[in-house]
This record gives sequence, C-alpha cells and structure tokens, in this order.
Amino acid sequence: MSEVCSSVTGMSVLPPAPFGRMITAMITPFLANGALDEAGAAQLAVRLVDAGNEALVINGTTGESPTTTDAEKARLLRVVVEAVAGRARVVAGVGTNDTAHTVELARAAEAAGAQGLLVVAPYYSKPPQAGLALHFTTVADATGLPLMIYDIPGRTGVPVATDTLMRLAEHPRIVAVKDAKDDLAASSWVMARTNLAYYSGTDALTLPLLSIGACGVVSVVSHVATPAIRAMIEAIGAGEVGRAIALHQGLLPAYEGIFRTQGVILAKAALRLAGLPAGPVRPPLVDATPAEVARLRVDLAEATLDVGGPRGTGARQAPAGLAVVAAGEVS
Repeated sequence: MSEVCSSVTGMSVLPPAPFGRMITAMITPFLANGALDEAGAAQLAVRLVDAGNEALVINGTTGESPTTTDAEKARLLRVVVEAVAGRARVVAGVGTNDTAHTVELARAAEAAGAQGLLVVAPYYSKPPQAGLALHFTTVADATGLPLMIYDIPGRTGVPVATDTLMRLAEHPRIVAVKDAKDDLAASSWVMARTNLAYYSGTDALTLPLLSIGACGVVSVVSHVATPAIRAMIEAIGAGEVGRAIALHQGLLPAYEGIFRTQGVILAKAALRLAGLPAGPVRPPLVDATPAEVARLRVDLAEATLDVGGPRGTGARQAPAGLAVVAAGEVS
C-alpha cells in the first residue's frame, strides 16, 4: 500500500477509491403491477447523485437481481447510465453462481455502458477457494472493466479467504472488495498486503473499516442518509475523528432500522414514505407491514440523515422527501 500523509491540511488520509467513496447499492423501482419502472429508476438515480453519491451499484442484491431477468438488467443499466449522464459511475452487479452466466452478464453490462462490475462470490454451490479464484479471474478476463469482489459469506455460504484475495489482487482488473465478511482482522491483513481498495458492505461497520484502511462504502442506508454518511467519510478522511464518531452514532438508528428485516424491504418502504420511486418488492420478498413501517418511521426520526451547522463538511443536502421522513411528517 502507498504511504499517506496525515499532516497536510486538507489532504484525505484515506486510500485511493477507484469507484469513488460514496456509493449506493440502488433498489430497482417497480410499478404496482410488478413491472420495471424505468422512469422511476431514472428519477431515483438522479436524486441519489444529487444527494452526493459518486457511484451507483445497479442490479445488485439490493436491486433484487435474483428476481429480475437478464433483459430487465440490461434495460435498467441503460436507463441509469443515460440518467446520470457521466455525473457518477455506474457499477453493474453481475454475480451469479454460474461462471458462464456471470460472464454473459458482465459483457452485457459493458455493452450497456457500465463503468465497473460488482461480482459476488458464487452462492449455494460452496466452491473451494480454487473455484472462487477461477470464477473471479474468468469474469475479470471477459471485459475491460474494473471489478469489485463482493465478499459476503452470510449470503453465499463461503468466504473469500485472505490468501485467495491476495492472489486475486495480482489481476490488473480486480481492483476492489465490497467487504461484508465482518472480520476486521482478516480485512486488515488483505489491506496491509495488497493494493485492493476496500469498501464497507455492512453499513454499521463503515467507520470501523475506514479506520483500518478502507476507502469508502457501498451502502443501502444511503438511500435515506447519503449526506450524513458522506460527511462521516469526509470527517475521518480529514482526521476529524470526534466528528466522524458523532456522525456514526447519529446514523445508528437508521442502520438498525433499515435492517430490522431484509434491507430491500425497508429501503423501499423508506423511499415510499418520502414519495420517491420504489414500488413493491418481488416474491419471495414481501412488502413491509404497517407495524414495520411505523417502527421505521421512528428509527429514521431518531437518526442523523442530513448534516449542517457552522462546521459544514461539504456534504450535499438530502433530497427534500428524505428530510420529511426524518421529521416523521409523512402520513
């Protein structure tokens, strides 16, 4: 890893971030009949970029990729690429448990205009580490796009081991890890021994990961809290540890609230409260119950979703509807 200087005023002590530091794993809006809401996706993408996101992950787990078709994935990517018009990077989730299918999705994403790939470890099959390495390198060889490994053993059933990550770091297009392994010691070893850029994939662990060398976050809670999360990242990068901790603690109710049940369900519920495009979830997910929505409203009202005051960090303001949710004013 390259050395960083923390003594230069205004210089971030965080390592380079190949996809930007503030990234939202965007939900996929659907219409009431369950069809893809292309206009809603464009509107939401613009809102998220306006709020301060430097990149959006499209067709990830939060985008309900297990229940969208390949054709829908390609259409959604084209819609978002056109909507953000170069103002933010568009990273395509293309991971499946079939290497050949993942390669097809990666090539389709490149053709649709994506600027990067998010590839989850193959799930359900529980391949050995050699199989994981083959999967990631085969996908990386299939396009000219930079690739982020998504390491989330709680969903996939198998972690990407430290030694495997170190070998994969030698590939010129494997540049980053979305880390939801929740093992800070293991992540520390990889960051110390490779140039892989680490992104928090567990919202509540964003600040701890940043403190040991991560460069940013791929967030779900940022659907409603981008300004505060971005301010936290900028604070720790500027060496303002106390401010970063205060923002982290202010975000805790939102972190807990969005994940009281499956994250997509309550992220969409929060967006519906704000009058922003979301629509229903697709089965086997189910929409939030009235009781869950009521609890979510309380959680968001207790959280720091926006920032302000005389020590402004440069974070953008939240979309108007999100401030309404935080105030608990949506009926």
